[in-house]
Parts: sequence; structure tokens; C-alpha cells
Amino acid sequence: MILSCSNITKSFGDNDILKHISFHIEEHEKAAVVGINGAGKSTLLKIMIGELAPDEGSVTVSKGSTIGYLAQHQDLEGAETIYDALLEVKRPILEMEEQLRRLELEMKSASGDELEAKLAQYGRLNHEFEMANGYACRSEITGVLKGLGFEEDEFAKPITALSGGQKTRVSLGKLLLTKPDILLLDEPTNHLDMESIAWLETYLKSYTGAVLIVAHDRYFLDRVVTKIVELDNGVGTVFLGNYSAYSDKKAMLRDAQIRAYLNQQQEIKHQEAVITKLKSFNREKSIRRAESREKMLEKIERIDKPVEVNDSMDIRLEPDVVSGNDVLTVKDLRKSFGSQLLFEHVDFEVKRGERIAIIGNNGTGKTTLLKIINRMLPADTGEIRLGSKVHIGYYDQEHQVLHMEKTLFDEIQDTYPTMNNTQIRNTLASFLFTGDDVFKLIRDLSGGERGRVSLAKLMLSDANFLLLDEPTNHLDITSKEILESALNRYTGTVLYVSHDRYFINRTATRILDLTGRSFVNYIGNYDYYLEKKEDVEAAHFQRLAAVLPGSAPSSVLIPGGKAAAAIFAPEAGPALSEKELSAAPAGKLEWKAQKEEQARIRKLQNDLKKTEDEIHRLETRDAEIDGLLALEEVYTDVTRLMELNKEKEEGAARLEELYARWEELAEEV
Repeated sequence: MILSCSNITKSFGDNDILKHISFHIEEHEKAAVVGINGAGKSTLLKIMIGELAPDEGSVTVSKGSTIGYLAQHQDLEGAETIYDALLEVKRPILEMEEQLRRLELEMKSASGDELEAKLAQYGRLNHEFEMANGYACRSEITGVLKGLGFEEDEFAKPITALSGGQKTRVSLGKLLLTKPDILLLDEPTNHLDMESIAWLETYLKSYTGAVLIVAHDRYFLDRVVTKIVELDNGVGTVFLGNYSAYSDKKAMLRDAQIRAYLNQQQEIKHQEAVITKLKSFNREKSIRRAESREKMLEKIERIDKPVEVNDSMDIRLEPDVVSGNDVLTVKDLRKSFGSQLLFEHVDFEVKRGERIAIIGNNGTGKTTLLKIINRMLPADTGEIRLGSKVHIGYYDQEHQVLHMEKTLFDEIQDTYPTMNNTQIRNTLASFLFTGDDVFKLIRDLSGGERGRVSLAKLMLSDANFLLLDEPTNHLDITSKEILESALNRYTGTVLYVSHDRYFINRTATRILDLTGRSFVNYIGNYDYYLEKKEDVEAAHFQRLAAVLPGSAPSSVLIPGGKAAAAIFAPEAGPALSEKELSAAPAGKLEWKAQKEEQARIRKLQNDLKKTEDEIHRLETRDAEIDGLLALEEVYTDVTRLMELNKEKEEGAARLEELYARWEELAEEV
């Protein structure tokens, strides 16, 4: 055990945030703290690092262990560059390197005993430098910066010129390079694109220390953690497993709580009816028996009625007008800002009832596409045509559709003047704004609260084609699940931008991946996208390379004759001939070779993960068999004993094969 929280209690005024929270983290363990916004997750982390003092309880860290903490918001200052900020973390290694260079110069002019002494000192220092991974120091920094989404031409940017999100990424990079024994990360995936999140997942899974994460990214939690600490109404509960396992267990636990509550209520009503009946007899003996039952009833420990958080926010999205089957047609669309080309030759169609997710790295033009469709930005060239009876509803991640100087009540009333006061209050209440909350100014709301107001306006609109820009930003997990459910019930059409892979997996019927300045289309959810990405993307860029040096629209003809945005199957085009390959530019071939190598490495990593899972399963079973063999009812049963011994031998043989396979794969990766 490397960290322990015991009986942690914290209140702010009359608000009890944390009530007797206890859990522990083992060495090398990866765990997460989950709960709705305001549940006390960040407060708990601040108590653990000593930034806040608990009202009761204590935090214990094993002797000599170091803690690193990433807050949600960073006030990173300094005139140094991004690269220099991370290089400073390696200051002790840099000083060792400087000392080695000095010794090398001194040894050139030394002789005799002095030379021997300096050689010995150099050997010791060089060994220490190697053990600290000194020779790979700069490449490690470059790897972390690229993993977190910084391009090499950004390394020289000064810290003062960075946005808040970029500063958070720099702070995360510095923290990862310090390699503390315990990492405490508060929303580390904020401001990261999908590739950077995937990189961080891999980094944290192989991290040698313990990690405790606060995050609303459920896909990320599924991939990284093996323990969940839930904060619910101030109470902490520990669940073993990843987020999906926690969610399943939580549902089962809630069902059990509801059954227990209903059974107890039924028993209480039964006893009260018996007591009433006994008293109605109006006899001394019957009254004494009634009083005895009343005393027993008073001693019963009443089960509180389970509160379902999901019931607290009610999103109902339903179009009043049904659109035509052809909702949106985009032809030969192009957009650039100055010399920066975002995308070109974009062709795709959207049909009624589709829920399409647009994904891609930061800065590739996803939000720009939504704004062009919504007539907020002009395209350079191309055509956008809306279908019959299509009405757009737009959800902006920056909430520019809200008026900062208005109150919540006025925002709804001015947009929908036919609604009366009761209707407005009921609508806002369904989005958790009650009482005097409705008179708060929009500018005083948090990001999550502004998101809820935008969703409320969207719900009231007559839109049947929703354009959503990062709709899950600032929403807690419960609110995300409510939105997922609302969108899945929605009979209109949805086109949205999101980095939330779990949300995409639950809601998308199609994915448009903005990569290489064009859109690649996957007819499925995020799991399907991951499964088909290598084949589909390779076919897409192979086809583009085949027609170089000319330009090609990012659409092909699919079976049935309909055009779509670069919809490809693995067999969707012939392989390039030697002549075509030799005619293609060297840069394109080099890029293609890099993509093929990345695909090969991803496959090796998947094979390695499957091998590790199989090893873990067999080792677990082997330990179970050892436990069974120690039982008297087993070792006295010859037949059972032989079966278990045979299974143990077969498992051991299979493990030897898997260990060898793992070593081969690990070497290649």
C-alpha cells in the first residue's frame, strides 16, 4: 500500500462534501475517482496533497514516496519556451552531463594518479548518468511533447503565448517527466485530442508508479484503471474493475437497494396494519401486543429511499416537423484560413435519422465544418444544400448562442416569448435550475451550467437537424448518459463533433474522420472505426496516391451508385503498380510507409495485450487450483485430484508457450 485515505470528512458551511471517505491505493495500481459535478472529487485530491485540510480523518503516504499533482487549471508562467520548460525538469541530469563534459576536458591534460582519479570519477558519474536515462533525456522530452499533441515547430513557443489548454498540456508533460511514485491527475484528458488521449492511455498503463485519476472520459477510464472510487452524496464506495465493470455493478447494487427498500416498506406497512387492527380490538391484551409491535417497529433501521441521480435531469429532444429523407448534401467543399488549408474536395450526404460523429485531431477543421453548414462561416468553394423542411438547431461548445448579460429566465423568455412563467421555470427545473437559480446571469455560470442552458434552448427549438459541437464538454458522467439516452431516442438527425469516444460509441451510427484534409467515412460506431481504421485509411490514401499529381475529390462510388465521403472497404481499390508507385512523389510514399509501420506496431501491441490477458487468466487459474488442492475434500478425492493436476500441467505448458510468445512480441514492439 502506497497511499491510504482514512475517514476523510470535509464540509463547506452546511454542505457536507465528503463523509468518512476511506480507501487505499496499492503500488503500481491505477484507480479513478468518479462522481457528478460538485461531488467533491477535486476537493479530495487537494486534501490528499495537503492543499486543503480535512475536518476529520487522515491521508497516509508510504515513507519516501513522492506525489505529483495535475490540477484542472494551470497558472503556468515564465518567458521560457515549451521545450525549455520540460527540459528544466531534467536539470539534475543536465548538470551531470555538464560535469561529464568538464571531466572529459580535464582528462586530456591530466596524467598519472590525477588521471586515474578522474577516470574513476568519470566512470561512476557516467554509470549514474546512464541509470538516469541521460542519453535518452532529450528524445524522451520530444516524445512526451509530441504525444501530448505539440508539433516540433511549436517547441520554441514561449509559455506566455500559450492558451490555458496548452499550458495544462505543458504542465502534464512536466509532471510525467518527473515520474513521481504517485500521480494524481484531475481531468488530464481535457484539451487533448483523440491521438493524444490514446498516447496518454498507453503511457499511464505502462507507468511504474501508482495513478489516481479524476476524469469524465469513460473510454479512457475503461482502458487505464482497475479500481473505481465512487463519491455519491458525500459517501465513498470502492469498486474493483474498470468503468464498465463499475457501471454494471452499480446498476446491480442499485437494483438490490431498491428491492431492499421496497421489501422493508412493505413489511412496515404490514406491521402498521397489524398494529391498527390489534388496537381496534380495544382489549388490554391486544393493545399490549400492538405496543410491543410498535416498539419493534421503532427499532428497525430504516433504509433510505434510493435516489436516482439520472432522474434529476430530464432531456427530451423531439422534432415537431419531420424533414425530408435527404437532410444535407455537401459537394466539393473547400476551406482554408490564409495559407492554412483545412480540407478540400469534400463530398458527403446526410440522411434523416442518422447520428454522425465527426472526429479528428485538434485544428483540422471539425468545428469550422459545422459553422459552414450553419451559415456562420463562408466556404471557399463548394455547395451546401439543406433538404426539405430541415430546421437546424446548433449547440456551440463556446456557447456563443447565449447572451452573457441576460439571466437564465430572460434567455429562455426572450427566445421563446410565447412561453409563460410556469413553463419556463419547469423547463429550467428539468435542467437542474430551481428557485433563485433562474435569475443568475449567464456570465456567472460555470461551463457545465452554460452547457445545460444551451441544451435547454435546443430542447425547446423546432429543430429536426442538430449540429452539436463538443456537447459533452463540462458535463459529468451522469449528464452525459442522460444526453446519450436523449439522442438515441431522437427521431431527427444529428451531426456532431466530439472527442468523447464512449459517447461516440453509444450514439453514433456513422463516423466521419477528418484526416489528411479529407473525410474518411466509417459506417459504424467507435469500436467499428478502431477495427477498420487501418484497412479503410490505407485504401483511402492509396487511391489518392494513385491519381497524383492531380487532385481527387474525397468521394467514391459505393454499391448502389450513391456517392459518399470516402467510403472504402479493404478491397475498395487496386494496389498501385510499380509504375504508379515510381510516379508518386517520394514524400507521399514515405508518409504511406510510416502509416504502414504504425499499423504494424498497433497490431503487435494488440497481440501483446491479448497475450498478457491470456497469461493473467492462466496464472489466476493456477493460483485457484493451488487453493483447491489444499482442501481436504479435494485431495481425498482421487478423481478430482487427478483432474486438477492435469489442468495445472496443461496450464503450465500453455504458460511456457505464452511467456515465449510475449517475449517475442515485446522485443518487436
